[in-house]
Amino acid sequence: MEEKMKVMGVVGSGQMGSGIAQLGVMHGLDVWLVDTDPDALVRATKSISSSIQKFVSKGQLSQAVGTDAPRRLRCTSNLKDLHSADIIVEAIVESEDVKKKLFSELDKITKASAILASNTSSISITRLASATSRPCQVIGMHFMNPPPLMKLVEVIRGADTSDETFRATKALAERFGKTVVCSQDYAGFIVNRILMPMINEAFFTLYTGVATKEDIDAGMKLGTNQPMGPLQLADFIGLDVCLSIMKVLHTGLGDSKYAPCPLLVQYVDAGRLGKKRGIGVFDYRRVPESVKPNARL
Repeated sequence: MEEKMKVMGVVGSGQMGSGIAQLGVMHGLDVWLVDTDPDALVRATKSISSSIQKFVSKGQLSQAVGTDAPRRLRCTSNLKDLHSADIIVEAIVESEDVKKKLFSELDKITKASAILASNTSSISITRLASATSRPCQVIGMHFMNPPPLMKLVEVIRGADTSDETFRATKALAERFGKTVVCSQDYAGFIVNRILMPMINEAFFTLYTGVATKEDIDAGMKLGTNQPMGPLQLADFIGLDVCLSIMKVLHTGLGDSKYAPCPLLVQYVDAGRLGKKRGIGVFDYRRVPESVKPNARL
């Protein structure tokens, strides 16, 4: 159970993995952060330290915790270092085959009582669990990006996830200060099942010439009180990620309403993946933020 959780493993040190590891060390867990790329681990360690210092400087974290937390983080490229972990959260590439291979390896390495959790945003927990000998201890623990700031964790129960595993995972998320929503294991879970079709529909609205990209986003921001429009949000998420989730929804639920918009497909084919590439629906390369006209409004 959660009160015994002392050691957490996180596999994958990208933005999600490093953010989840940061939550662990800030809330008193010893954390092993695993990545095959040593440079990625160096970057993650720096970003975690600087983020913790920001929490301290804003008065959201005590100086004592700010000093203690980074010392709780250990980095490794060897999965075997996770043998003592009470829970492992997987945050690697969004590919079912790659995740299944990892879960199979973790199953052999970790102690019998360990919970194996996935941060997947859409892949079946039941199918990931089938790669292990402990499907009752496999669960989805989907953090939102960036994990230290976003208040939500989606917990997804696979077909065989036990009540004890669910309770322990929910308690850990609450220890991290998160609100938990529980989803059954169907494609897209809750958030992406609703969000991605909205983004896809915004692409169709642009594709069919209903309105300009600026008016689509302004309409949704000001008309439905969203902090950013769906096209800009897609750029921030990554258009490749949006397309991948739409494909999961389309395959998993079998309804043509989930078919990805051809314009979204074309942008991804062209490498226009969003903010991370400097261009997606909108162009982020041109003018520094300070001199953009809307920055003065």
